[in-house]
Amino acid sequence: MAAAVARPPPTSSAPIPSVRPAPLPSTPSTSSEPQESSDPGVDVGVLKELARTGLVEALNAVPGAKTLVLDPTLAGPLGLITEVSLLKQHGIDKMFWLEPGALSASTQNVVYLCRPQIRWMKIIAEQIKHHTSLSERHTYNLLLVPRRTVLCDRILEEEGVFGDLHISALKLEFIPLEEDVLSLELEGTYKEIFLDDDHTSLYYSAQALMTIQQAFGLFPRILGKGTASARLCSLLQRMRTAGLAEDPTSPALSLPSTVVDSLVIIDRATDMITPLCTQLTYQGLIDELIGIKNSYVEVDASLLSTGPQAASQSATTPSLGANPTAPQQKKKKHLLAASSDPVFSQLRDLNFAIVGSNLNRLAKRLNEDYEGRHKAQTVEQLRDFVGRLGGLQTEHQALRLHTGLSEQIVPMTQTEVFNKSLEIQQNLIAGYDVNAQFLAIEDLINRSAPLHVALRLLCLFSITVGGIKAKALESMKREILQSYGYEHLTLLLHLEKLGLLCKAPGPHVSLPALRKHLRLLVDDVSEQTPTDIAYVYSGYAPLSIRLIQCVTMKPAVVAAEMGEKALAPAGLESKEGKIPGVLPRAHAIVGWKGFEEIVRQVPGDTVDVVQKPEGDGTGKVDLLPKGHSTTTVVFFLGGCTYTEIAALRWMSRQARGRRYLICTTSIVNGSTLIDSLSAGAWKHISA
Repeated sequence: MAAAVARPPPTSSAPIPSVRPAPLPSTPSTSSEPQESSDPGVDVGVLKELARTGLVEALNAVPGAKTLVLDPTLAGPLGLITEVSLLKQHGIDKMFWLEPGALSASTQNVVYLCRPQIRWMKIIAEQIKHHTSLSERHTYNLLLVPRRTVLCDRILEEEGVFGDLHISALKLEFIPLEEDVLSLELEGTYKEIFLDDDHTSLYYSAQALMTIQQAFGLFPRILGKGTASARLCSLLQRMRTAGLAEDPTSPALSLPSTVVDSLVIIDRATDMITPLCTQLTYQGLIDELIGIKNSYVEVDASLLSTGPQAASQSATTPSLGANPTAPQQKKKKHLLAASSDPVFSQLRDLNFAIVGSNLNRLAKRLNEDYEGRHKAQTVEQLRDFVGRLGGLQTEHQALRLHTGLSEQIVPMTQTEVFNKSLEIQQNLIAGYDVNAQFLAIEDLINRSAPLHVALRLLCLFSITVGGIKAKALESMKREILQSYGYEHLTLLLHLEKLGLLCKAPGPHVSLPALRKHLRLLVDDVSEQTPTDIAYVYSGYAPLSIRLIQCVTMKPAVVAAEMGEKALAPAGLESKEGKIPGVLPRAHAIVGWKGFEEIVRQVPGDTVDVVQKPEGDGTGKVDLLPKGHSTTTVVFFLGGCTYTEIAALRWMSRQARGRRYLICTTSIVNGSTLIDSLSAGAWKHISA
């Protein structure tokens, strides 16, 4: 049987430009169907305001002018909740990166803002001792994000500076990246949990999820898959018990939410196939090939409008959202956010194969709108055009940016390495001629393909096949070290320890059964009008999202198992039959019922906990109350990809009455996950 090979983005003979895709048809109202509730559901702006207020209060607690010394890893997250101008309004005179070396502070007050890590405590101690040796007198304040730890206190005591510091915590938890995406922006969580066995981020995750419960009510049900997911669920239950012991009448801990129906936790170790594959959505490819950091992407300055503001900036003065290690070049940071970029909101979740045609249509539509000024004959018509001019200019600027980004991506997707990598990925998932795929990976290594490409394919081979023969694995590791350098030995050892690169027989996903029962491969996927989540990988349906569908879209998964082509609902079922164009109502969450056997074949524990006393326990799939919409919170422990986000957004459009709030420890892809396991990423700590 021929393998389902992913289709690479096509070579575009026309210049990349495109237009807004046709909007989704609005749901027609019928006399028999009530209008959907206008309830906005979960407002993530509350969480942003909470973080912003906490920062302002912490700064106001230090009177007078102050110097802010900032942990570089916090610059990006802080840039998403505040601006430099706000910091200056609350007394910040100068800002410096927290880095080794002397600190030149001109103010009496010095505020350190950092994560509770040993390396930062040692740098802070050295700077304070340096000031003491020079007889400089300062008042030192230390804000630890998101909490103060005993370990940090002990390090500061050992260094002899504990008494010189006023220490407090800044509760910076979930940061809204979009109106439906929240991130803790914790880098290296996958490595900490699954390699180092450090559960600190589990505690931070539990704290953040407890904050959501305090804001929107108790999760009526918690479901999850994976060993770490089970630990997180247990921690949430213990925190709830402790909270109720302190305040038995707390409505946030005793009453189920009226806007959230459940929490679904997906452990990253449960599905490593998805991040190892190359993302094929527009935003996913930008992340893979250019890089997105804290929702910002570096683009050529020429693609962005240049204002009169000065471009020069002191090398020692940080800018929120900036990367202190980035070389100085003609690049500018741009925030990729649907709220401020009308074109990006239309393109972000599309398969890249159709982005070019969409940009072309947008360019034509804008040109027609601009030409409308010639048709304006009356004062009223001129006033109407002038009123729309600002929006047209914003769209035109966004079009120029995304045309430039697309033109930058296209050549990268046309390389032999890129397309060969896609072919190997899809063949491995399809289980097609695995020996030939191993030889193809070896050939890529011999041709000096990028290391992260080779390792992603090798790990994917090991996971899908169930390990690599001992002799072949040792030979491959030797080739990698000889081709890319012996400094990568630690990385190979880490991959082995995690079970991503192991000898046969090894731990692996029971892929043939999952491929059949969950329809992980879709041959006739349509990128233009998707009928399945598989469009995000041009044929592969992410296992993690299929598991979520087992909870929130049971009929769709059952239809897939029975061999029906489309997972998208064709219409609403009524007494008179199907009503075309009317989406069915989402069913109630009843756990893993019906999929217990399949879910058991996925690695890790299975979680299903009801957090409401009135749980009926019948397992019956009931329709949600008419006119009522609810939100399902999905939390990815260890990071999620932009393709998984796109797939969940697609799912939210397939039924009435259910939205998805996507929460994660961070945004990842296969390359960043592998980089986080490399010892090289931490060399600077001992410098």
